[in-house]
Amino acid sequence: MPPAALAGIGALADAIAGMPLPRPGASPRLIVGIVGAPGAGKSTIAAALAERLPGSVVLPMDGFHLPQARLVELGRRDRMGAPDTFDVEGFVALLERLRDARRSGETLFAPGFDRRVEEPVPESVALVPERRTVIVEGNYLLLSHGGWERVAPLLDASVAVLLDESTRHERLIARHIAFGTSPDAARDWALGPDERNAVAIAATLDRADYALSL
Repeated sequence: MPPAALAGIGALADAIAGMPLPRPGASPRLIVGIVGAPGAGKSTIAAALAERLPGSVVLPMDGFHLPQARLVELGRRDRMGAPDTFDVEGFVALLERLRDARRSGETLFAPGFDRRVEEPVPESVALVPERRTVIVEGNYLLLSHGGWERVAPLLDASVAVLLDESTRHERLIARHIAFGTSPDAARDWALGPDERNAVAIAATLDRADYALSL
């Protein structure tokens, strides 16, 4: 089945708020995935959804980027942001801990990401037990290979964020510039490595439960 189309953040919040509580004996946390191409607006949507859902917290997948020094060692610095440049094992392990009913009363910590230096920041996101809805936002939540196939079964719902390509490119280039990249380099990266990632992500979006067009 194709994703169910939603007409805005309000409709998305209503859909998530109306989901049934986890079954008895399961973790009481609800995990919602926000997925889309670079520049599609995932972070904005996740933040707006968190504002409308009391007791929620945003967990960015970007915190699981491999450090730049490691990417240089692997010869993958020029493809930072590709599926194999993330710590997918660490990401899946955290989601599994969130799902574990035995750990439902624990505070777990996740890394954040500093775009100014393009490095992960260890233990900068606190997932306290009072935050029952965890909104995970990232590129590869619905990817079916490379270890990422273990992510989707850990989500209670997934939302594909859709944006027309010209606007997405403009936003992405502007974001790179805002964080210190020259205009030419920003355009080259957005239409090069970022775009190759976007093509891979686009092929996964029909697996989402919901689709939100911007």
